Amino acid sequence: MSVSRSGPLSAYFRKLLTRVAVVSVLFAAFGLPASAVTVPGLYSVEVPVNGSSPQQLAVGYADGLAQVFVRVSGSRDVLEREGIEPLLANAESLLLSYQFFSNQDGGDRLQMSFGAVGVNQALASIDAPVWGANRPLTLAWVAVEDRGARTLLTNSSVSPDANPAMPAIAWRQAFEQAARDRGLPVALPPELYRGNRELMSDLWGQFIGRIQNASDSLDHDVIALVRVNRSGGAWRAGWVFEGMGLDAAEQSVTAQTPEALAREVVHRWADLYASRYAVSAADVGESPQVDLVLRGVNSLADYGAVTKVLQGLTPVTGVSATRLKEQQITLRVAFSGELDQLKEYIALDPRFVPLEQQEVVPALRAREKSAQTVGQGEAAQPQEGSASAGAPVEDAEPVEAEGASPVTYQPADIDVDEQDAEQAFESLYQVLYYRWQPGSVIGTGDAE
Repeated sequence: MSVSRSGPLSAYFRKLLTRVAVVSVLFAAFGLPASAVTVPGLYSVEVPVNGSSPQQLAVGYADGLAQVFVRVSGSRDVLEREGIEPLLANAESLLLSYQFFSNQDGGDRLQMSFGAVGVNQALASIDAPVWGANRPLTLAWVAVEDRGARTLLTNSSVSPDANPAMPAIAWRQAFEQAARDRGLPVALPPELYRGNRELMSDLWGQFIGRIQNASDSLDHDVIALVRVNRSGGAWRAGWVFEGMGLDAAEQSVTAQTPEALAREVVHRWADLYASRYAVSAADVGESPQVDLVLRGVNSLADYGAVTKVLQGLTPVTGVSATRLKEQQITLRVAFSGELDQLKEYIALDPRFVPLEQQEVVPALRAREKSAQTVGQGEAAQPQEGSASAGAPVEDAEPVEAEGASPVTYQPADIDVDEQDAEQAFESLYQVLYYRWQPGSVIGTGDAE
């Protein structure tokens, strides 16, 4: 039996569309952010180890999990909470995969991927907050003054006009590493603005007008105007925010080195965002839920078929529709086990066609041309011939190798608007994107 996918929406769909349209207007009225990005690899980490004995690996597991706890809770204070030590001591129980190898310098390294659900529930067990993978994107306009010369940090990998005593690339790498460590998406402006004296003057004076105009074509949720200079033998960074209703008053930190200063700045930003968007322990729950965005759902019959298939998957404990937008529906899927297991079950059904990156948001290419995200690039892989142990990591989340950049941040929703962004910020897990293609299954007795 075949089902037409080109007919008008059913009465049920029209009612659902009406309800979500009203909610969208309410969200828009409060001026919520209009974009968000998904940070990959939050639950993956790489640490140095002293060897591959069980005791040495156990130390590496604990060190890696501690870093993941900070990223996912959004707070450095999580490592001071009562009950954290037993969790770190039992870090191996939360591992999905790991790989031991030696780098080119001869040092031993350990790559690990922890289970998102296990980590979230572990944090909830000590009453710690959990910050999801969908996070605000900060467009950072950073000016560094050193020995009378001011330099704008840009997304370019070269710095032809930078002070040779403190090249801009070193500052860029410092902010890149700090953003990677905290799982915070940060973007720098494009190279074309480097020599703009008017923008530099406004940035140093922390006047938002022209900078905000220049930022209009660049993806962001928040604009940060940052000025860095020497102060009493140390480095000082002062910044102001524009966007998301954040306090516009200047804030500042000092540190002895560029790396320490960048870490402290990003720490402050991450702590601030997490205080707004992290979910309380009571809301984590025993049954995790993930949003599945599905294109090609054109009728009530399609919706019924999709729901039936998902409910028949072993890990799935519940399915409900939360949003309809044209031929795209968002489903809230409750599941047991780990998210990777759910994705493996979905992958077994050819009717669920994963969307390619360029299909998710058409504007992605424009983002790449206009504002390269700090931390963008390919994840480093272990060198050929290195020793390995444990489960393979090919199917795990991307792992950030030391000195290398994680993969590109993913858009948090298809055709992002205010409600999409707010739902994304509240979600603990990455949003999954598929196209429903019922013609992929032939010869079944179902209506699909």
